[in-house]
Amino acid sequence: MADDQSKIERIAKTIKSFPDFPKPGILFKDIFPLLHDPAVFSDLVDVMTNNVRQLNVDVVIGLDARGFLFGPIIAYQLNIPFVPIRKKGKLPGPTMAVEYKLEYGSDIFEAQLQSIKEGQRVVIVDDLLATGGTMSAACELVEKMKGNIVECLVIIELNDLNGRSKITGKVHSLVQC
Repeated sequence: MADDQSKIERIAKTIKSFPDFPKPGILFKDIFPLLHDPAVFSDLVDVMTNNVRQLNVDVVIGLDARGFLFGPIIAYQLNIPFVPIRKKGKLPGPTMAVEYKLEYGSDIFEAQLQSIKEGQRVVIVDDLLATGGTMSAACELVEKMKGNIVECLVIIELNDLNGRSKITGKVHSLVQC
């Protein structure tokens, strides 16, 4: 939509960059200014919700932690469930887990059992796609739970890190850097 394109341009202009954070050589993309400006935050919610509405999904999944900022709002707007995927030990009750590799070591993502039903159409939401490790792990977990991933939706994609190549399904990013 043309209207969504102008909103995406305002979103892109609001994202701040911080060189050498959290360590030298990293150019950190800060999404928090999007939350500081209610008009731009409204644009972001509109664009993300419009995108997900067209996908006809049953569940919105948000990744720990910044996916929790946007996923529940989208789910609320569409009147569908929100499911968090969290790091190990953060969710009560029975969970399903998947281990994934990090630059130095590994970590574990979990989701509560029965939070995704077999065959449900899901969208996975996060703020950033960098190397693709966490999004790939989330996809693996959803597939393990027999969910059908329709799309992985992120605000920012860092093209140079080629994280998209680790994702087997469709990736939609609002802003590419």
